[in-house]
Amino acid sequence: MGRYRLILLITVILAIGVMATSYISYRVSRASIHDAIVESMLPLTSDNIYSEIQKDLIRPVFISSMMASDTFLRDWVLEGEQNHDRISRYLWEVQNRYGAFVSFFVSDRSRNYYYNRGLLKQVSPDVEDDAWYYRARGMQAPYEINVDRNTSHADGLIIFINYKVLDYDGSYLGLVGVGLAVDSVQKLVSHYQHKFKRDVYFIDAEGLVRLSGSRYHATGSRIQDKPGLEQVFRQARQQGAPASFEYDRQDSRQLINIRFIPELNWYLCVEQNESEATRDIRHALHANLLLCLVVTAIVVALVHVVLRRYQGKLETMATTDTLTGLPNRRAFDIVIDIFRNENDRARSNLAFITLDIDHFKAINDRLGHFGGDHVLVETARILKSSTRAADFICRWGGEEFLLVVKDCDEHNAMLLAEKMRSAIEHEAIGYKGAQIRITASLGVAVARAGDKVEAMLERADQALYEAKRAGRNRAVLGAVDR
Repeated sequence: MGRYRLILLITVILAIGVMATSYISYRVSRASIHDAIVESMLPLTSDNIYSEIQKDLIRPVFISSMMASDTFLRDWVLEGEQNHDRISRYLWEVQNRYGAFVSFFVSDRSRNYYYNRGLLKQVSPDVEDDAWYYRARGMQAPYEINVDRNTSHADGLIIFINYKVLDYDGSYLGLVGVGLAVDSVQKLVSHYQHKFKRDVYFIDAEGLVRLSGSRYHATGSRIQDKPGLEQVFRQARQQGAPASFEYDRQDSRQLINIRFIPELNWYLCVEQNESEATRDIRHALHANLLLCLVVTAIVVALVHVVLRRYQGKLETMATTDTLTGLPNRRAFDIVIDIFRNENDRARSNLAFITLDIDHFKAINDRLGHFGGDHVLVETARILKSSTRAADFICRWGGEEFLLVVKDCDEHNAMLLAEKMRSAIEHEAIGYKGAQIRITASLGVAVARAGDKVEAMLERADQALYEAKRAGRNRAVLGAVDR
């Protein structure tokens, strides 16, 4: 009866505490979520998106770099740009093999602009649409990422990777590169917005929304038409570094993080509605008021957890060798069925390796039982350091150990057995100022799907005895009964 009174007392105390602190918790949680969004969540989302953008641009940069160093391209230019079909086929192959939207080459010698269908035009410093080439021609870096319109594809917006092509002496030959359609990047933006559950959009330096996954900030709209956002954007440009801001949109409070993307010369905006972000907290306020109705269940669950924890400790004690800390034979009986079922399903091999310390009785007689125990502990340590975490190793009894290895054939099982044997032979075990050298004999058996565990253990034992008879300090593979 005393236990139930204690549970009732705990229930009353928790119920009063929940009802008294629910509203305070709501206010504190709301403020904490606000700070977390502004200081952590939005900046982290922005960082993640920026990282993914950089990752998405690695492949086209690599393709452009490969093209710029291609000996065919350089030789073709140096030989006088003969046979335009050759360069067209080359650009076509690059575009199709690597999935680029467009691939191109502009020769500095002839000013010819080649793409996958041949010669498009000749670039000229007097043509506004060709200004990009002369800007990129004088850049110090080997490449640039540029957002521009592509006259060969219906004047569509493309993200270009412009890469300098140099001859074998380092002289400038022209520009080569690939382009990504902004439509494909638009899909990435929609993916980011769906993934992070926040409005994601990009603004250029003039305040034009260039890409957007937000229904409130459509592509092509201008932030000058949104007074609150326009003021925030002006502050972000002045600060330069990534920063978080707040502004009012209609009847809601918006939290926004803005950072500059130098690769695109755009500003990345990640925005979240504060009311939507705290919706769960409002629901939690009501849920907290009902929490007292389930206190008893929680208490029972906690008691269950405590009992289960003690039960787990008892099971661990029952399945662990107290001397070496290894699983014992009872643990083997528990896990071997799991190993065997997995082995049968995968139709793979299961290796059994038995190990026995040579002349252990003489060690016990010379060092005493405490010395013998110390040798067993050190042997267990050596075996654990010589095997993988996925391998099952247990103390089989006395001075004998058993190792079970999944998906292991005869060759690898013998390699592992030899590795353990060598490690034991070459390890000097310190005890009371003396250095003790021991050896071990090992028996190996490998089971296929359907083989009986008992038969494998018997085969491993027979191999172990054969190792003993052959002079000890060796590993022997058991004969296969077929």
